[in-house]
Amino acid sequence: MNAKADSRRGPLWFGEFEVGPTAVVYRKTGARVPFSRSLAADLQSWLRYFFAVQKEAARTAPAFTMACAPDRGRPWYLIWPVMRLAGGRLAPIAQADVLMHFEDATWSDNAPPATRRTDARLINFNCTDVSKSRIAAAFEAAFGYPLALEPTRHTGPAVEKSELNGAHDGRTIECPAAPRPGHVYQRLIDNRSQKRDARGRELVEDFRCPTVGGKPICVFIKRRPIDARFGNDNSEVELALPEQLFSVDELSRIGDFARRLGLDWGGVDVLRDKGEGRLYIVDANKTDMGPPIALPLADKLAATRMLARAFRAYVKGE
Repeated sequence: MNAKADSRRGPLWFGEFEVGPTAVVYRKTGARVPFSRSLAADLQSWLRYFFAVQKEAARTAPAFTMACAPDRGRPWYLIWPVMRLAGGRLAPIAQADVLMHFEDATWSDNAPPATRRTDARLINFNCTDVSKSRIAAAFEAAFGYPLALEPTRHTGPAVEKSELNGAHDGRTIECPAAPRPGHVYQRLIDNRSQKRDARGRELVEDFRCPTVGGKPICVFIKRRPIDARFGNDNSEVELALPEQLFSVDELSRIGDFARRLGLDWGGVDVLRDKGEGRLYIVDANKTDMGPPIALPLADKLAATRMLARAFRAYVKGE
């Protein structure tokens, strides 16, 4: 989480990206982003947010020290601006008040570093598995009804997706169907929005819930065209409070889900089925990025401040 130049990686994390003739590739995950006008606009939007956070963080009094292991949380991950506005300052692992397990991987070996302080606050070291099958199992245990299904026995539409976290490779299939290795099968949630975009297209609606200590702090309402429902490019994003969207019982069950995963910090993707009215948790990410690019800058900063207040209270045991 160091914004300074690193002689091994290049200045300002540039060495962590591979720039090709048609796309930029993030070396850690292999994520490939093709060059486009929208990429340039997204980068400009992110830089406005980044410098606004830097300016505000410079006026924030130090409150705790923090380190990430085995990887460093970079500024495009949500924890970085939240930590900064919470008064967190970077420190070596052996000196940090707070130590977060940070690895952009589906499965991980989360043994805390032996060099840590014995009184350091540990975050996400019990979150070792964020595969889609693990998420479905934790969801069913917390909510009492299933998301997963057996594709050879189910009749009708279903969702097929990779076990891997962050793959965004979901697709709708017709069942019965033979399962493919490395994939999971889930019910197709009717999460159509009441809103339509400027072109009159039908939209789906996801609730991304950043959580601290298992509690959703704010919600990003993300909408995109129904034919791009499994993508990550949003037509629009709104900021809301959890209490505006979820009941007390639903919030309790979301917290139970997070505890079952060992997720102290992270993002949870929640859908509400239009016909049933019930919630379904379809994804969770312990290395959440954000806030979403399509969210207005004022709301990005408002959400970051809400999360920073909650994170500071959590790490200090308040």
